[in-house]
Amino acid sequence: MIAVNKLKGRIAEKGYTQGQIAKMLGISANTFHRKLARGVLGSDEIEALIKILDIKDPMGFFFASEVA
Repeated sequence: MIAVNKLKGRIAEKGYTQGQIAKMLGISANTFHRKLARGVLGSDEIEALIKILDIKDPMGFFFASEVA
């Protein structure tokens, strides 16, 4: 499961909106929102987010054992 709140915080911290991130991933904002709501992203999307958001510890974001 994805640590959604942590990911949303990182998006804001980097100065992006969820809509901007969705566009960078090549999906609609609505699709991105639904994926976050389910807490599931594809491996290609995860890889892109790691690069876009300069995530140094991807395990803490994308492979969380507990989701807050």
